[in-house]
Amino acid sequence: MRALVAAAIGLAVALAMVFTMTAMGSPSGATSPKPLLTTVPSHP
Repeated sequence: MRALVAAAIGLAVALAMVFTMTAMGSPSGATSPKPLLTTVPSHP
């Protein structure tokens, strides 16, 4: 019985987090002006 209660509480917390993130909306979507480093630096 305790496992069922714990699962129900976990599900409620997960749903609350999803609804909170949905209510906050999506991020602005701006990209960084700095390029990402895609090469491995040379060894000294």
